[in-house]
Amino acid sequence: MNIRLNIIILLLFLLCGSMACRAQQQHPKKVELPKSIYLTPMCIYDGDTIPYVKLPTVYIFKPLRFKNKRQAKRYTKLVRDVKKVLPIAKEINHIVIETYEYLQTIPTEKERQKHIKAVEKGLKEQYTPRLKKLTFAQGKLLIKLVDRQTNSTGYELVKAFMGPFKAGFYQTFAALFGASLKKQYDPEGDDAMTERVILLVENGQL
Repeated sequence: MNIRLNIIILLLFLLCGSMACRAQQQHPKKVELPKSIYLTPMCIYDGDTIPYVKLPTVYIFKPLRFKNKRQAKRYTKLVRDVKKVLPIAKEINHIVIETYEYLQTIPTEKERQKHIKAVEKGLKEQYTPRLKKLTFAQGKLLIKLVDRQTNSTGYELVKAFMGPFKAGFYQTFAALFGASLKKQYDPEGDDAMTERVILLVENGQL
């Protein structure tokens, strides 16, 4: 009798154990971490596992010292102009890349020219109201920032997409107002201060 009882108890124990395991598989217990614990990426360095934290870039420049109020005002104006014009230059860069990639999928030159004309018309409708609000200085800055973003001058872009005749026409039109689509961006020369402002603006430091 004792043997049978022991066998029954053993079977019940095994049965309960298997049911408990099945219940745990179906309803896994959630482990709640203390609120003070933060999970961070890890990396292995010389056999040690250490936290890996990517810190944002911080640009540090020599403090500016203005000789007079006129210089300070000019710098303030440059910051304002960059904040207004830089987004447009980035949009143009995106359009150039998007248009170029799409043109590669068009089989015939006739269809490509048709698409370019449609793009030109759309750009005029979209950007003419915005560009009209720019000052002359902001317009000249935009020409340079387009070169910075696309690695091509405005003249080269127009020539590549619309041909030399259109490029010459727009260049002549710009020259009437003392501007040039052939202006290049020089971050280490004439545009060093502009480059400094752009880096700080893009990084949220200005």
